[in-house]
Amino acid sequence: MSTGTAPWLVVGLGNPGPRYARHRHNVGQMVVDVLAERAGGSFRSHKAQADALECRLAGVRVVLAKPHTYMNLSGGPVSALCRFYRTPVEHVLVVHDELDLPFGQLRLKAGGGEGGHNGLRSMSSALGARSYVRIRFGIGRPPGRVDPAAWVLSDFTAGERRQLGEFLDRAADAAEAVLTEGLAAAQNAFN
Repeated sequence: MSTGTAPWLVVGLGNPGPRYARHRHNVGQMVVDVLAERAGGSFRSHKAQADALECRLAGVRVVLAKPHTYMNLSGGPVSALCRFYRTPVEHVLVVHDELDLPFGQLRLKAGGGEGGHNGLRSMSSALGARSYVRIRFGIGRPPGRVDPAAWVLSDFTAGERRQLGEFLDRAADAAEAVLTEGLAAAQNAFN
């Protein structure tokens, strides 16, 4: 499929509703919210079960998206948006939380496994491919014997919240770098 006219699809993974809005698992949606602010636009409900915003970021045509589904069902809305906008998998950029990275650290990559992340597993299954670009946003491992499932569904600590805005901006910068400079250059700058 030609990528010439299709927009990039930038997806922030998370869970829907105000109950989950500030949880670690929703950091992907927080980054997409920063990008929407930069674009000066507002999300609208899309028939693909997602909030979407068609905009330009650094001169590049983009659709920002936040699925309405829970994390483990993210693939359906993402796949539907790809079909609607005719966006190939290689022009899908997903931002998600990552337990295996320290808080605030970023890792950019294309393809690979899901590492136990149910949102990525759902996306790979629905898209029939793993070649989409990922920005992994570190949320760190839970302390002591805290269950990882409970950890991702908890709010950031007061200390983390003081740094969160800076880290969200940096992740948004990384997303813009992927769009304008390509993955390799973005990896050199942000990994």
